[in-house]
This record gives sequence, C-alpha cells and structure tokens, in this order.
Amino acid sequence: MSISLSSLILLPIWISMAQIQQGGPDEKEKTTALKDLLSRIDLDELMKKDEPPLDFPDTLEGFEYAFNEKGQLRHIKTGEPFVFNYREDLHRWNQKRYEALGEIITKYVYELLEKDCNLKKISIPVDATESEPKSFIFMSEDALTNPQKLMVLIHGSGVVRAGQWARRLIINEDLDSGTQIPFIKRAMDEGYGVIVLNPNENYIEVEKPKIPVQSSSDSSDEPAEKRERKDKVSKETKKRRDFYEKYRNPQREKEMMQLYIRENGSPEEHAVYVWDHFIAQSAAEKVFFVAHSYGGLAFVELMIQREADVKSKVTAVALTDSVHNVWHQEAGRTIREWMRENCCNWVSSSEPLDTSVESMLPDCPRVSAVVMFCEISENTESVNTESLLLKKMQD
Repeated sequence: MSISLSSLILLPIWISMAQIQQGGPDEKEKTTALKDLLSRIDLDELMKKDEPPLDFPDTLEGFEYAFNEKGQLRHIKTGEPFVFNYREDLHRWNQKRYEALGEIITKYVYELLEKDCNLKKISIPVDATESEPKSFIFMSEDALTNPQKLMVLIHGSGVVRAGQWARRLIINEDLDSGTQIPFIKRAMDEGYGVIVLNPNENYIEVEKPKIPVQSSSDSSDEPAEKRERKDKVSKETKKRRDFYEKYRNPQREKEMMQLYIRENGSPEEHAVYVWDHFIAQSAAEKVFFVAHSYGGLAFVELMIQREADVKSKVTAVALTDSVHNVWHQEAGRTIREWMRENCCNWVSSSEPLDTSVESMLPDCPRVSAVVMFCEISENTESVNTESLLLKKMQD
C-alpha cells in the first residue's frame, strides 16, 4: 500500500509532537515551535497534490459510459463494466466520482420512466408556491381513473430515488436488476394503473450562507486587557480549527444546508401525503403495494395513520426484505391481523422459493425469495420477481 505525500511529510512532525507532549513543562517551548511549523504548512496545496479536483462530468457520455442493449453499463471504448477504483489509493475521490455518476443514473432512470414507461411526472406538494422546495412522483395516465386496479411502488432508504430499487445493481448489474421498470411494464401489461413513490426526495440542498463573526470586543464593557486575552484565545482556536479543516476538506467544498419539502420531509410523511392526495382519490376497486426494505416500514406507518382507509382500498401488499417492526412502530392488533391476511414479506434466503421463513414478529408471513434483493452476486439464483409478486398478489 502506498503512503500519500502529505502523510510522509507530516508523519515525522506528528511523532515529534507526541514525544514532546509526553515530556514535562520544560518541553513547552519546543511544542510551541512545532505548532508554529505546522501552522505554516500549506495543507491546501499539499493535499491537492494527492487528490485531483472533484470536478466530474454531468453526462454518461462525459464519463465515457453507456447502457448497452441488455441494459448493462459499459465503457464506450473498452466495453468493460464500471470501475470504482479508477485511481488507486484515492478512496474519497473515487467515492465522489461514484456519487456523481449515481446522480446521472438517477436522471437517466427518470427519463426512462417518462419515455419508456409513459409515466407522468407530478410535482408535490400539489399546492406548492413557486419559491418553496418541491418533490415529485410518477403516475401512469390512468392511475387515478382506472376502475379496476392500481399498483403502488415504494423503494427503500438511501440514495435511491423514484424508479430505482438499488443504484449499485443498476451500475454493476443492469437496469432490470436495479430499477422498478420491469415491475411497471408488467403491471401496465396486466391492466394496472401505476403510481411510483419518491420517498427519499425529502429536501433540497442550498449553499449555507456565511454568517459574519462579530468581535466580542465590539460590545463589551470588559477591561481592555481581558478583551485582548479573549480575542487572542479566540483567534488561536479559529486558527487550529482552520488548520484541521484544511486537512479534512482540502478542496474547500461548499457547506450546504437542507430545506425540507412541506409534508414530505420523511419517507413516512411522503407515503401519507401521496395516499391522501392521490391513492385515496383513485377510482381503482383494488389497490396493490410493492414495498422494498424501508418502504415496508413506510407502508406500516401509513396503515397506523390511515388504518380504515387503507383496509377499504388495499387488496394485497408484497414486501421485499421489509425492515418494518410492528412492535417498535406500535401497530395495533387489528393492523397485525390484517397484515397476516393481506401481506407477504419475501426475504433474502437460500431456501427454495416460497419456503416459509421463521419470524419473531406477529404480522405477515415471511417466505424465501431465493434472490438476495439488494446484494445480488454472480452465484445467486435469480427469479423473475415482478412476475412472481404480481401473480402472488392476484392469487
């Protein structure tokens, strides 16, 4: 393993400081001298020698990647899959590059939902002003008017957004493995209206405004000597903080703040909001949910808050590796009984398909899905999950 340039330069200094600090008061002068030396090292420039600028393309073409006819992400020139460790020993830079690609993938999936699946992008809150933060969901043309059946899809937690199950699978496997598109297309072929939730789009990020720091001496009646001592301590504290900040954040990334979206500030809030303003208003006689991981928890929270309404419209719920917990969420007896009759949780398991899997929770049955939903490997047996779940729910 190679050692970074900055580490080679600073390591002897840190060792010396540690040895000096173990000594007595007579070493104080040496410690001060070393601190002064460290303060004069321009870590900003030093770290930039180790890490290239965090300036990445904003298109797949810019990354020199594209999806082939099988929905696999491949390098345009070499045909190779995506490589995470593009630059050795620069994990932070590689991670930032991966995240930048992930944002492009998210926009690409949004385009597929509209162009390939013919879904409409619906802005929320429905009564949002021009200036306030907004999110969105996707719906089929007949989502609210289909008189027979409606399919609602909810993904899990993390970086995934509407239309995705797992970003890692989209990048490393293919679009069919990592997106909801196969579910959506199959549902529409089977005559379902479709609503795709976007429970992780809870806020927008804006640059944090800089707050001017006022000197304590401006509005103080303290003696001048005391004010000078306090100001000196304050300046030294700021100098140390800036010193370590340079090492931690050498490229001075912008500080961001989050502005939450009204009534959609969490996955749970989002599920309730979409229910109240869309699903509850739909004409469908039967409503079906497919909820993955944290999406299952969001559905249980929806049941807790809208129990009677959910029972009156929802026919069946297919959960996949759901992380809900009826005890922690304080779901009542009537909810648990309804879930036993109308829900099924397909979980990652090495057992044969549909084999009962023991559960400590007194709610819905758990059965083997064979496939590891978000950790698919080359040796994992795969099943046509969208066909399986749709068939089971209709049964």
